[in-house]
Amino acid sequence: MKRTTSLRTRLSVVFAILVFTLIIVLSAVIGYRSVKQVQLQIGSSLAESAHLMSNTLDQYMWSRYGEIEILSKLQELRQPEDIDQVQDLLDQSKSTFPSFSWIGYTDADGIVTAATDSILEGVDISERPVYQMALKEKFIGDVHEAVLLADLLPNPTGEKMKFVDISTPVYDYQNKFIGVLATHLSWEWMKEIEESMSKTVNGQEGIQFFIVSKQNNDVLLGPKEMVGHPLNVKSMELAKTNKNGWTLEKWGDGKRYLTGYVVEEGYQEYPGLGWTILVRQPVEVAYAPIKELMGFILISGILLIFVFAGLGWILADRVARPLKRITAVADRLRAGKTVEIPSYKGILEIEILTDSLRKLVSNLTQTETALERMENVAYHDALTGLPNRNALDQFVDAAVQKYDTIAVLYIDLDGYKSINDTYGHHIGDVLLEQVAKRLSQNINSEELVSRVGGDEFVVVLTSENSSVENGKAIGEQIIAAINKPYLIEGEILSIGCSIGGAVWDVDQESISDVIRQADEALYNVKRTGKNRVHFNEAVLAM
Repeated sequence: MKRTTSLRTRLSVVFAILVFTLIIVLSAVIGYRSVKQVQLQIGSSLAESAHLMSNTLDQYMWSRYGEIEILSKLQELRQPEDIDQVQDLLDQSKSTFPSFSWIGYTDADGIVTAATDSILEGVDISERPVYQMALKEKFIGDVHEAVLLADLLPNPTGEKMKFVDISTPVYDYQNKFIGVLATHLSWEWMKEIEESMSKTVNGQEGIQFFIVSKQNNDVLLGPKEMVGHPLNVKSMELAKTNKNGWTLEKWGDGKRYLTGYVVEEGYQEYPGLGWTILVRQPVEVAYAPIKELMGFILISGILLIFVFAGLGWILADRVARPLKRITAVADRLRAGKTVEIPSYKGILEIEILTDSLRKLVSNLTQTETALERMENVAYHDALTGLPNRNALDQFVDAAVQKYDTIAVLYIDLDGYKSINDTYGHHIGDVLLEQVAKRLSQNINSEELVSRVGGDEFVVVLTSENSSVENGKAIGEQIIAAINKPYLIEGEILSIGCSIGGAVWDVDQESISDVIRQADEALYNVKRTGKNRVHFNEAVLAM
């Protein structure tokens, strides 16, 4: 009896441990993949929202910019014989474009001769930037608090009034300077744009929009407690170099956010004010669906543990006595020999057990194959088949133990985004596959080419190719190969590539620093000409 009970206990524990282990592995794999996928999806969405808001701002300001230009060309302003006509024109313009809180017309000395609602008429504004900066060309000033108008305009909210200045010189028909058309654009329109953008992300909780000035990084639009204060986060620096993208970062409140960013650059003839647009979402909100999924897997796993433990307890009692009959076969299997499980007739329990053992051996074989496939997925890019960043890290860790010098080429395609946007993602994917083949043809079997994201690749050169000179030569070969035309579904396409390089040797501590130096060299190429090779200057000096 003891022997039967012991077998029950052991089999129940084995089933429970097996299920528990599978659940832990499955949860880790699903969790990791899900986090990366959610990061990519939400981060890209936030970057797109920032870009959309930037375009909306620029087009809005371009419209106001153009309206002031049109007004300054009207006869009533260029030949102001009747100041009442000028007054009527300004009032009518404000009525038509309510975003303008105040429109004023000055003479050549900066004296306001006509203004909406007669506000500031007769006042000398010649020392104000809205007049001074518009003496020779159109002027648009960044957000500022009201000075002269603070007590003259209606202010139902009681908050400090903020404006954006737009002004332009006015010339008569003999091209003589006769005055300035000055306007104050109320900051309230920005809140309307924010509300409009909030509707576009309806259903996504916790999303906040920020507008940050170019000067001093002051928050112009955002949570009330942050407005007027400088903002120093990683995304601000990334926006200055990458222009548009997303990142995962910690903010001043200690919380982590997925943050989309973009720097507005104007629209058509409107030059823009260099504002940085940020759109953020708390990580705990973004990852909420993953937490729900992991919770479901955990609860289901606990139930399965009890179910399989109970089945093991019952099954152990039924197989204990006939188990000896297949002991010899089990011993041979344990020795690693290929043995077919014998079929038994007449004893139902043995028939079930032998059939289960057959299936178990088959399932273990399939599981081993599936694990090999999963490992292949974990270390290779799904689109191009090239090694991914995980494989790159593994390769360089081994390479630094084997070689004295290693050259790293960081590659970014020039013009790929335009092709992807014009011809669609399918053509873009086929193009990346062909680029991957061309890159692989330019390295030997001891070297590595890896796709690290989007249209970025890293080539690791070893042995005789690891010097700066050979690295440059290989880089030139790669550029020549990438520059050749591509024939894809009847379309002849052309792209280029920029390459940054750096060299590691045994005197350096970290290969990751060298990869970063190659990345920096790449960005130097992107900024100064593209479609060429440049090695990090610090490395060259060594």
